[in-house]
Amino acid sequence: MQKKQETTGLVWFGNDLRTHDNEVLFTAIEKHKKVIAVYCIDPKLFQNNSFNFKKTEVFRTQFLLETLQDLQNQLLKINITLLVYIDKPENRIQGICEFYKIDTIYKQKEWTSEEVNITESVKDSLPSNIKIEEIYNQFLYHPDDINIEIQNIPQVFSNLRKKLEKYVAIRPEVQIQKLEEDNLLKEKTPIPSLKDLGHQAFHQNSKTAFPFKGGETEALNRLNDYFFETKKLGFYKKTRNGLVGVDYSSKFSPWLANGSLSARTIYWNIKKFEQVEYKNQSTYWLIFELIWRDYFKYISLKHGNDIFKLGGILHKDYEWSSHQKTIQQWIDGETQDDFVNANMIELKETGWMSNRGRQNVASYFAKELKLDWRIGAAYFEAMLLDYDVHSNYGNWMYVSGVGNDPRDRKFNTQVQAERYDSNHSFRKLWLQQTLF
Repeated sequence: MQKKQETTGLVWFGNDLRTHDNEVLFTAIEKHKKVIAVYCIDPKLFQNNSFNFKKTEVFRTQFLLETLQDLQNQLLKINITLLVYIDKPENRIQGICEFYKIDTIYKQKEWTSEEVNITESVKDSLPSNIKIEEIYNQFLYHPDDINIEIQNIPQVFSNLRKKLEKYVAIRPEVQIQKLEEDNLLKEKTPIPSLKDLGHQAFHQNSKTAFPFKGGETEALNRLNDYFFETKKLGFYKKTRNGLVGVDYSSKFSPWLANGSLSARTIYWNIKKFEQVEYKNQSTYWLIFELIWRDYFKYISLKHGNDIFKLGGILHKDYEWSSHQKTIQQWIDGETQDDFVNANMIELKETGWMSNRGRQNVASYFAKELKLDWRIGAAYFEAMLLDYDVHSNYGNWMYVSGVGNDPRDRKFNTQVQAERYDSNHSFRKLWLQQTLF
C-alpha cells in the first residue's frame, strides 16, 4: 500500500454521485490523508439550448437535488464534506484549491464536448502545480481492459458484445474506506432548492411509472427490492417492454445516468441473485442492457462530436425539416398517432418514458414527420429523468438512420401499439377523455 500524501485531495463530483464503487473517490482516499469534495451546479444547465429547450427541466433538477442531499449525507458517514455551489466550476474550484492547499483534483473522465470544455476551463483557471487526475468511472467493461483500440470499436453492437463477453472480465467493485473525523470541514453548504435554480415546486403525477427519489440510498433500496425482495429480476425479459406501472422494468436508468448507482454494482448483484436464487434469460438480459449502455459510450468515444451532427456518425446527407408547429404538436401529444401522443404526454407530465415508447416516438419524429432528429434529442435531454448524453444521442442516431442500425428500420407505431398496448390501458391512462 502506498504512503498517503500529506496534502488534501479534492474530489470534483460530476455524474458519479455515489460513495459505493466510485473509482474517483477510492483513488483520492487511497492517495491522501485528507479529502474534501465539491459539486458545482452550473447555471448554464438551466438556460435554453440552441433549440430553445431548457437544458435541464424540473424533473431531473429535482432528482439531482435529492441525489446531492443523499450524497452529502453518505459522505458524512465516511467523514468527507461535500461543498455544493451554484456556480461555474472554473469560478469556484481554483479558490477551493488555494484555501485548502490542494495539489490534485480527482474527477470522472469525460469526453463529450461540453464536459471537456468545462474541464479545460477549470485547468486554465488553475496554477501549473495543481493537476487534474481523470478516471474512467462509468463503464461496466473498463476501457483499459477491452483490448480494442477505440478507433477499432465495431460499428455493430453484437460484434462488440460478443468480444466483451468472451474475452473481458468485469472488475470487482471498489470498497471505500472511512477517513478520520478530523477530516470534516467546519464549512458547510446547503443543498439549493428548485426555486434557487429557476424552477417552481411541483407535485409528482400519481400516474408516474417512476415514483422514486434521487440518490444512492434510494437506488440501492430499489435494487434490493427488485432483485431480492420481489425477485422481479427473474421476469425482466418478459416484462421489459411494458408501458404501465413501476415494475415492468428495473427503472435503474435515472440513478445510472447521474452516477448514484454503478453498472458494476448492478452486475455483481445480478451474479449474487444467480447464485442464491436462479439464473435464466432475464438475469442475462439485464446484463445485456448494461452492455448496450457501454456500447453507446464507446461509440461516442470513437466518433466524438459526430454524434451531435445532423448526418450522425454515418455523415448522411439528408433533407430534414424543423417545422415549429409540427415539432410542438409532437411535444404536446397532438399528432395523428394516439400511441405517440400518449407517450409524449407521459414524458411531459412525469419526465419518464418507457424504452418501447422512446423508440416509437423517436422513429415517428425522424422518419414519419421527417424532422431534424437533433431537436427531438434536445427535447429528451431537457425532459428525461435519466438523460445520459451517450445513450440519448446514440439511440436517436440509431432510430433516425444516421447511427448504428445496420437495417435502418422504421417503427410502425400502429403495429407497435397493437402489440404492446392491445387493451389500450396505456393510452387510456394518458389520453384520458381526449380519445376515450
